[in-house]
Amino acid sequence: MHRRDFLRRSAAAAAGVVSLNAFPHHLFAGEKTKNPSDRIDLGKTGITVSRLAMGTGSNGSGGTSEQTRNLNVDGLAALLKLGYDNGVTFWDSADQYGSHPHLRRALQTGIPREKVTILSKTHATTAAQMRADLDRFRKELGTDYIDIMLLHCVTDADWPKRCAGAMDVISEAREKGIIGAHGVSCHSFSALKTAAETDWVQVDLARVNPAGVMMDNNPKAVTDVLHQMKAKGKAIIGMKVLGAGELVGKADECFQWQLAQDCVDCFTLGMSSPTQVLSALKQIPAASTRG
Repeated sequence: MHRRDFLRRSAAAAAGVVSLNAFPHHLFAGEKTKNPSDRIDLGKTGITVSRLAMGTGSNGSGGTSEQTRNLNVDGLAALLKLGYDNGVTFWDSADQYGSHPHLRRALQTGIPREKVTILSKTHATTAAQMRADLDRFRKELGTDYIDIMLLHCVTDADWPKRCAGAMDVISEAREKGIIGAHGVSCHSFSALKTAAETDWVQVDLARVNPAGVMMDNNPKAVTDVLHQMKAKGKAIIGMKVLGAGELVGKADECFQWQLAQDCVDCFTLGMSSPTQVLSALKQIPAASTRG
């Protein structure tokens, strides 16, 4: 890292939560443009992804999401294809969103399976539940392997004990090549701290943005834990980068802040229209160097 970048990042880190209305762009501006299509190595997993992931779970619950409710299977598949055609090859799905069939349809448009990275998430806690989910998820996705499998929305500090059965099955599946890497999606600060201390976690999906909206703690506290994870070789994927839509009016500021965090490898963004996808493809690189 250049000395100028180091000084900027140090000042930014000391600032903690920043004002989006008087955003200090000079503290977060990079010298090189960062693009949604940049290839990013995820920790020690051996998996390479695009910097931006196509999220399919905005306000997702009960097997539906904003994307699956407002777009039919063909509509969301077309959106994923639009991202793919622009170098965004990382797809973020979950059983909770009901988006597996949509990813399957996108693959059927002629996208080679090996050219995209598929992430999914499970609420399984027992071995039996996880085996059933692995079989069902692969059938729904139309693939014989899933690149990244996360335990979804963990909140308890002792989640490794509660989910031990599922974790064992996922580890076994990774050894067989059915899963490429595993980890958790955290939704509490205690769960996040446990993830940092748990060797089983290779990938963490963490809620992180400059305003602390929809996060597990304030940005400084969260990024401190994420730095601990990075020091141990874990991969970090940012989510809620626009505060579940609450910060969409400050997207430039949020993107620039996100891109300046050296503890975050890449991030997922839920988009529901071609206009939103094309806008993000332009906004992200422009924000990365804005001074």
